[in-house]
Amino acid sequence: MYFDDDALLPENQDELIINVAPYGPEWMPGDFPEDIAVTLDEQVQKAVDCYNAGATSLHIHVREADGKGSKRLSMFNELIARLRDRLPKMVLQVGGSISFAPETEGDQAKWLGYDTRHLLADLTPKPDQVTIAINSNQMNITELLTADDVKGTQFENPAICQAWGEMVVDATPSFFIEHLKRLRANGIQAYFMLAHIAQLETVERLIRRGQYMGPLNHCYVAIGGGAAGPDPFQMMDYIRRSPQGGILQIEGIMRNVPPMMAMAIAMGLHVRVGIEDNIWRRKGERFTSVQQVEQVVRMARELGRDVATADDARRIMKIGTFYDSVDETLAALGMSPNRKPGQRGFLVQ
Repeated sequence: MYFDDDALLPENQDELIINVAPYGPEWMPGDFPEDIAVTLDEQVQKAVDCYNAGATSLHIHVREADGKGSKRLSMFNELIARLRDRLPKMVLQVGGSISFAPETEGDQAKWLGYDTRHLLADLTPKPDQVTIAINSNQMNITELLTADDVKGTQFENPAICQAWGEMVVDATPSFFIEHLKRLRANGIQAYFMLAHIAQLETVERLIRRGQYMGPLNHCYVAIGGGAAGPDPFQMMDYIRRSPQGGILQIEGIMRNVPPMMAMAIAMGLHVRVGIEDNIWRRKGERFTSVQQVEQVVRMARELGRDVATADDARRIMKIGTFYDSVDETLAALGMSPNRKPGQRGFLVQ
C-alpha cells in the first residue's frame, strides 16, 4: 500500500470494519465465565450484543454443551442458521481451523485434517467467508503470554501451556490450492490469515498464477510464536507490501491489541477484537468482547473515522464477488500486470 498526502484524513478512508472474535476456543468457560458463551442461545446472543456495539463481521467457532470447542460441522450449521436469522446482514466468517482445542487433558492443540477442513466449503447455510492459512507454520499462542496474561485461566497449568505451545498450522499447497477451489465453487469468500510477509508473497503468486481470483481480504496475524509479533515496524512493512486494492485487518494478542488497533484505525485499515485475542483492558482488569468493540468505536470517533454498517462491510470486502481472469484480479487489486514475454523494465498498473 502507499499513502497519498490525504490518505490519513478520515473522510478519505473506508468506513472501519470491526471484526469480532468472541468465542475464544483456547479458553474454558471457567477462565472467563462472565464472557464465555456456552449454549447455542448464549453464543447467538453474544454475536447480537457485539453487533449492537458496532461489530459487523463475526469470526465463528462453536462450543459444545460441556464448554469444549466443537469439531462437529453440524454444530456450525446450526449456529450459522441461527445467526442468519437474528443477524441477516452481519458478515459471518468461519474460523478455518474449525477448532484447535485439545480433545482431552494432555492432548496437543492441533488443527483438524485437510479432508475435514475442506468440508467447511459445504456448510449449510453457507457463511460469507472461511479463513484460510497459507503455508505450514508454528502457532505457539503461548510465546507472548506473561504471568499476568494467564492469571486465573487454564494456562496457569504448565502442562496445558505445553500442549498449546506445540501447535502447528498445517497448510501445504495441496491443502490451500484445493481449498480455494472448493470455496469458490460454493460461493464462499476466502479470508486470508497471514502470519508474515512470506505468506503474503505466496498469496501474490497464487493470484499471478490464476489459482486465486477474487478480492484480497486478509489479516495480519501478529500473535507471535511463529507469526509476526507486536513490533510496529514489522506491521508497517507488511502494510507497505500489501496490494493497494486489498482490504487489510490487523490482529494482535493480549494487551498489545488496543495500541495496534489504534494504529490500524488511524491508517485507514480495519480491526479485529474479541476474547479470542485478548481478555485484558489493563493489568488485572478483564475486558469483554463487547467492551473491546465499544473501545475501538470510541477510538474511531475520536479520530473522526466512520464505523462501517453491515452494508458498508459487505461493500468494502466485496462479499459475493469473484473475478474471471488473472488480469482482472490484478487490476482490481491495484497490482502490476504479469510480465509478458520479452517485456523489460518495471511494470505499472
